[in-house]
Amino acid sequence: MHGRPRRPAKPEDEGAAAAKAAKLRDLQAQVLHNHHSRTYTKEALGLSFKLLEINPEAYTAWNYRKLAFQQNLRDLADPEAIKSAVDDELRVVEVALRQNPKSYGAWYHRKWLLNQKLAPVDFKREFGLLDKLLKVDARNFHGWNYRRFLARFLGVPDEEELKYTMDKISDNFSNYSAWHNRSILLSNLLMQQNKGFESKQKIFSEEFELVIQALFTDPSDQSGWFYHLWLLAQTSTPEKPRLIASWPSNGAKLSSSFVRAKVEQNTLSSIWCYSLQERIVPIVLYFDEPVKGLNPSSVKLRSDLVFAKDIHWRPLSVTDSGYSNCWATQLEIANEWNGLHQFSVEVSIPCSDDIVSRSGSHYNCPVHFSFSIELMNCGDTAEDIDLFHDPISWDCLEPFQPHGIYNSISSDQLKTSSELVQEDSKWHLERLSDEIELFRELPDENSKFLKLTLVRLLRACAAIKSRGRSLAERKGYCEEALALLSDLIHLDPSHKRYYEDEQSLVLMDQLTCNMETFMKHCSIQVQLNSAPMSHVQLCRLSLTRIGFPERLLWVQVLDLSHNSLRSVEGLEACQQLVCLNVSNNQISNFTALESLMKIISLKVLDLSFNNIGAHSIDTTRYICSSPFSHKIEACEAFEGCQQKEINVEDYWEAILFFKSANLT
Repeated sequence: MHGRPRRPAKPEDEGAAAAKAAKLRDLQAQVLHNHHSRTYTKEALGLSFKLLEINPEAYTAWNYRKLAFQQNLRDLADPEAIKSAVDDELRVVEVALRQNPKSYGAWYHRKWLLNQKLAPVDFKREFGLLDKLLKVDARNFHGWNYRRFLARFLGVPDEEELKYTMDKISDNFSNYSAWHNRSILLSNLLMQQNKGFESKQKIFSEEFELVIQALFTDPSDQSGWFYHLWLLAQTSTPEKPRLIASWPSNGAKLSSSFVRAKVEQNTLSSIWCYSLQERIVPIVLYFDEPVKGLNPSSVKLRSDLVFAKDIHWRPLSVTDSGYSNCWATQLEIANEWNGLHQFSVEVSIPCSDDIVSRSGSHYNCPVHFSFSIELMNCGDTAEDIDLFHDPISWDCLEPFQPHGIYNSISSDQLKTSSELVQEDSKWHLERLSDEIELFRELPDENSKFLKLTLVRLLRACAAIKSRGRSLAERKGYCEEALALLSDLIHLDPSHKRYYEDEQSLVLMDQLTCNMETFMKHCSIQVQLNSAPMSHVQLCRLSLTRIGFPERLLWVQVLDLSHNSLRSVEGLEACQQLVCLNVSNNQISNFTALESLMKIISLKVLDLSFNNIGAHSIDTTRYICSSPFSHKIEACEAFEGCQQKEINVEDYWEAILFFKSANLT
């Protein structure tokens, strides 16, 4: 393990191992018997000690000793006797740690004893034990976890612990655990704004200088590269969550109908919205990091429309964590009208303590936008819309006209941050640019860490450049990142899929960052008896994942065929999506399509020529009826299929998916 060769077993070793195993089984049987019979005598505790001396990972033995300790403590009243009992248990832990310094059970038992607070803690002894263990293995993360526990227990200032990590790093740059502990301590100090830690920029500039010394000293060591990655994340990530996209966008005009003459003359002044046919208006808010806490109090809506139900914001995420980049609500219109009517909707997100990111930062970038909705009951000028009278044509694209109003509306959807949102002044472009130049000078020697770090630096700079007008420089960053990722695929084939996913993100960023580039893949699709729908074609690009979905919120027809997609995660944000083509990809099961069940407007889905069903699924590995469904409705769906003599065991994924998806 960790580069240490295994020593081949000798015949005498096999005999000793067999004898040890027999003794271990005998001790385990006796300890289990005493545990079940609740025998806590001195002799019984001695047997548990012998077992833990041989095998410190015997968790039942540790739990048995806890119960015995609590039971025997009832007979002790003298403080010295109590202290002696605690010391005995601590010595048992020390013996176990000599056998295995990374025993989870032993370290947990020691923490448990100290947390009982039955006797004064000899901190000199505790820190002395840690020093001995960390001299043997300075990267023992159990020891570092215990040191953090002791520091909190004793109230040691984080500044002192930070100096300790510096001492350990000075002894050995390769001490990953010391770098990790340093990141934890710095995060706490910066969050608390302790004296000397008020300026994030100053602290991280000093940390960059420190870690660069380590990287140039030994470029092949991983510890410094991981710490540099953490610093990069802190430098390139905004401190507060921000709204970066919405649908509808500010000033958009939605319509439930259209006039074909206006489409043909390219004078259509509104966006046709399929969900308005069912009197539903979806609103999508996309943040730059996962947040929670969106509710009618934190997101305020004003409108002259009457809504049938209370407004409920839901996270568009496949997990149940409560955090999501993307949030949506569905406004169900209850108004009655005749002819053509126009209504307005205003959305305001003030500074709010309710909206909070995973890091604990509160939302403090107030945003206000509005849009209008044009509703028509039935009129002589409106077209009868039949979207699905004929099969969808994925190849028939009608390009944008050069001066159309619809063109400008679609361009507005590509804005990844509202003009009402101030530019984030915390991005350290100068620092990142310096890092790029520095690492370009570092001897290559086919270092995958160097190449991967450069990719991340380039992507961070490209993200900042996309907010300004340096598109040419930004394009250079993306092209260099793509070249580095191609090198990494050949250099490190065991992580090929990860690098391919990164390539897909860079490529999606490159294609969608500005309208001039994106226009090559966009059109308005108008078919007989159908409505004008915004169409995006991203075919044959070797995409393995979907990136930057916040730039696709307006898309109604999306063609992702002939790629290498293994999942459609991210598309749940596209609540306007009506038709989706993911044929000729590498999707292997319906679980990879779970995101699509959150899109209320999706009616047409092409899944042909994927790998679904190519691999058998062992349903016994799931405790519930499906990995993506814990609902009673699943059982009802299965019962209905069984009545129709459909093999539920073979097709349960398809049954649950198509029951949830409201396809035409």
